[in-house]
Amino acid sequence: MSTTAGPRPVLRPFRPGDGPPLLAAWCRSAPEDPISAARFRTQVLLDPNFDPEGLRVAALGGQVVGAAYAVRRRTPLAGTDLEPENGWLLFFFVDPAHRRGGLGRRLLTDALQWLRGHGRTRVCFAAYAPHYVLPGLDRAAYPEAARLLAGLGFRPRYEAVAMHRGLVGHRVPEAVRQHEETLVARGFRFGTPSDDELVDLLHLATGEFTPDWARAVRQCLAGGAPLDRIVLARAPDGRAAGFALHGAYDGMVERFGPFGVRGALRGAGLGKVLLHRTLERMRALGAHGAWLLWTGEDTPAGHLYRRSGFTTTRTFTVLERDAG
Repeated sequence: MSTTAGPRPVLRPFRPGDGPPLLAAWCRSAPEDPISAARFRTQVLLDPNFDPEGLRVAALGGQVVGAAYAVRRRTPLAGTDLEPENGWLLFFFVDPAHRRGGLGRRLLTDALQWLRGHGRTRVCFAAYAPHYVLPGLDRAAYPEAARLLAGLGFRPRYEAVAMHRGLVGHRVPEAVRQHEETLVARGFRFGTPSDDELVDLLHLATGEFTPDWARAVRQCLAGGAPLDRIVLARAPDGRAAGFALHGAYDGMVERFGPFGVRGALRGAGLGKVLLHRTLERMRALGAHGAWLLWTGEDTPAGHLYRRSGFTTTRTFTVLERDAG
């Protein structure tokens, strides 16, 4: 599609009134990944690190025809670390009617200059916590974006996959039930955590995995989700050994995760018990499927998902660039 003739779009910061036309242009530009006003509000506007100066908008004749969103950490994810060298590029798009004229490159260059002006020497697309829109770039869905980012110096860092499995007819496999009985005989326990046990669970999530998982648990429960969204495994010594939950993000009951087992106890088969017990609870709520947005395909978790009936639905590439 050729570029629309006429004046060049003006690049400027996000301002009140941009939301509805920006979302409409987004959905035209990325129909594989439409976004609602509620998700945009939660993941962008209410992010404590949101700065309207970092959301670069391309405007033409009063219409939004593109955008690129850059963010720097002003509120630490945990502790006091503001990651002063890091910046993130979470999304960008150009309306189909305004492509092939260099607008995408202009937007990205503008966003990168904004990050550089704040001293960011490394830029990641798009693995940002706590409010990433997608784990990375789906190069199969957006080959033009992949070429543009590569031309600007972004290089692959690693890949993540989204996975799904149907739950209609799901039953906990007999082999998993038997293994659970073996673990229980050894002193392990599986069940819904009590209020007091959440302290140990959150400590495990933060220390063993990532503070973002602890944040997801807190927000899920503080938002009114019941405790039985969580399956907790306790070791014979009473400590939290692992956990799995669903519905932690935006109340989406069919979204599985976070999910993890303490490093020293991996390989004991706790994960498959936690996984299938959580899927069983999801099915009891009427869920017809379970999906997750981010895992490593060639990792122990990825192999477990595949053995448990999950299939890969999309592949995302996390990219990184030296902003200097």
